[in-house]
Amino acid sequence: MDRITLPLGKPLPTTTRRTRWEEAGQSGSFGKRFAELISAGEDVDGEARLADTLLPRGARVLDAGAGMGRVTAALLRRGHDVVAIEPDENLVRQARETYPGLPIEERDILDLGPDDGPFDLVVCVGNVIVYLAEGTERRALGAMRDVLGENGRILVGFHLQDPPPHARTYAAAEFEADLAAAGLRVDLRAGTYQLHPANDAYGVWILSRAQGRPALRD
Repeated sequence: MDRITLPLGKPLPTTTRRTRWEEAGQSGSFGKRFAELISAGEDVDGEARLADTLLPRGARVLDAGAGMGRVTAALLRRGHDVVAIEPDENLVRQARETYPGLPIEERDILDLGPDDGPFDLVVCVGNVIVYLAEGTERRALGAMRDVLGENGRILVGFHLQDPPPHARTYAAAEFEADLAAAGLRVDLRAGTYQLHPANDAYGVWILSRAQGRPALRD
């Protein structure tokens, strides 16, 4: 199995499986589409607005699967300390072109270790969860749990029905079973980032560490 050496010198195993996102092969068109929306002045900050309401001023945030950086950029504008990670080199390049100076690393969620935290919030939106490599969902959820600070939370959102090409269909009940197995609890489930009622089409969850799981300390 391949090993990745993190900046702090701690090697962690990573998967050699191709992610569903890699199989989709659409990173170039995805980044270009959002860059065009931003250039046209379209509103692409819905997830970031909800994330901002969950945070004190100047909070520390991890944008996990940051894509081309739109959520990170929006949270930086709102005064937060944000670190973005994205394994797709094309999207990392697009993020740096669209938002010069954006703090983004070419890195996978599975490569996170506890020493990367603590974060007040981990944002994992835009169907990131349903594009992970097959069978790695619980590992990814556990990795995000392990970087939470005391009272830290995770914001997750993805399509429950009609997912994008090559993405998995992830039923809400199955996802919540995986959350429990990963040591997370559901604080809130909604159907949109504007907190409309939960529905069968789209899922938005606010999560926290389950009781009995120790939080990270500085």
